[in-house]
Amino acid sequence: MLSPQIRDLVKATAPVLKTHGVALTRHFYARMFESNPELRHVFNQGHQAGGEQQQALAGAVAAYAEHIDDPSVLAPVVARIVHKHVSLGIRPEHYPIVGKHLLASIREVLGAAATDALVDAWAAAYGQLADMLIAEEARLYADSAAKPGGWTGWRAFRVVGKQPESAEITSFYLAPADGGAVPAYRPGQYVSVRVYVPELGLMQPRQYSLSDAPGQDRLRISVKREAAGAQGPAGRVSNALHDCLQEGGVLDVAPPQGDFHLRDGAAPVVLLSGGVGLTPMVSILNHLVATDDPRQIRFVHGCRNHAVHAMKDHVNAIAAVRANVRKAVFYEEVGPGDQRGRDYDHAGRVDLCAIREQALVPGADYYLCGPAGFMRAQRQALADLGVAADRIHAEAFGSGGAPA
Repeated sequence: MLSPQIRDLVKATAPVLKTHGVALTRHFYARMFESNPELRHVFNQGHQAGGEQQQALAGAVAAYAEHIDDPSVLAPVVARIVHKHVSLGIRPEHYPIVGKHLLASIREVLGAAATDALVDAWAAAYGQLADMLIAEEARLYADSAAKPGGWTGWRAFRVVGKQPESAEITSFYLAPADGGAVPAYRPGQYVSVRVYVPELGLMQPRQYSLSDAPGQDRLRISVKREAAGAQGPAGRVSNALHDCLQEGGVLDVAPPQGDFHLRDGAAPVVLLSGGVGLTPMVSILNHLVATDDPRQIRFVHGCRNHAVHAMKDHVNAIAAVRANVRKAVFYEEVGPGDQRGRDYDHAGRVDLCAIREQALVPGADYYLCGPAGFMRAQRQALADLGVAADRIHAEAFGSGGAPA
């Protein structure tokens, strides 16, 4: 337990961290990678180059300082971090390295403001946080290893199928190369995969949602090819998977993880997705169909146009024969050959107010996944329509948590 003096010192730095946190975390990562280059393969260097990782860490450090009196407030954030760490293979021996460079960065960036007392206080606070994360990660590692077909770390999987789903998204069917079993997972969770990126000279990990129901002898991920554009350079890993990973190829895979998944119980389910955010939603939908679940299911999806609309025929086929499943698809761009009802149901961006009678189901849980702007808009729309915050479950692709 931290003393009141330590908590007060750490808490007092929260405003500074909110203002200068990114400068601190940028310095921290540069320092750590220079001294420990072996850790570069653990971290997503695309997020490093784009600044996403630095911003996510800065936000987390500032939030921890602000809530040091009651870290339990950050439980949802901690849960998300723990799942990410286990998926990436973060181990207890990494924490002293991170702590060393974080404390040194506090001294070097804050200068005279970083008194010995302040740095000592942060050392104690970091130690408390590290102990909490290590304990939770140990539990997840043990759970992963104990499952039938389970493992920890990286395991070789062979590509037993490769299926284009749209102009941008391709599905990869993965079976254990050792011939062993595939563990159970919760629909909505993800796996990390790892490939060698020649341009970086590094193995690089990425997380991809599992896009099919659990309980099968293989896994499926559905990967969007990230093209170069205004948002940044082309995605090195996604392009390597699309261009280089063929049927028969082998890929390193970590065990399924993630705190975004279908909740227990019998509440109706509303699945809201934008773009490639439909992948965990299809996993949830397929699971509910495979288990003949009778609850009401709504599948609401938005994408740019027909060419990038993935898994259209699959979802249409389910909605056509399942009375408890209703779909609503929005196209931002409707083409001359697109047919309402077959290709799309509504023109424009997803508008829950326009389909409130269909999308709002009493007592439902709402699952939300897609680009950050999409999720912010839909979360606000749900709140405006009276949906309680604890009924909304969101997943974000990339560093950090789901946008509030």
